Amino acid sequence: MAEPERTERRPRPAPLLFEPSEAVADPEHFFDLESIEDPRELLSRATELTLAFRAAQERAVEFQALAAAQLADPRRFDRLTPAAIAERADWTEDYTRKMIEFGETLQYGRADLT
Repeated sequence: MAEPERTERRPRPAPLLFEPSEAVADPEHFFDLESIEDPRELLSRATELTLAFRAAQERAVEFQALAAAQLADPRRFDRLTPAAIAERADWTEDYTRKMIEFGETLQYGRADLT
């Protein structure tokens, strides 16, 4: 039985704005939020950033899983064991196996992640 096609589209979060290197050096600086005085505007921008970071984290996990599945693929002459992948990613072997399985479902359930 084939996997159902995913029809839901994730909303695009607000873009993360570039942080100048001088601002990054200041530990109190975070995407210029400290300069917003209107609490409504601050809540709005902070919420946009929260959603953007969540979306970025979810997307990065998908790419980690895809890479793990590709590295563990038995058809690769240079494939890695789950233990080797776990060491590279600083994961446990159990988590690595789950990520490999998740990556396989992404690989065969969806043509592309971009």
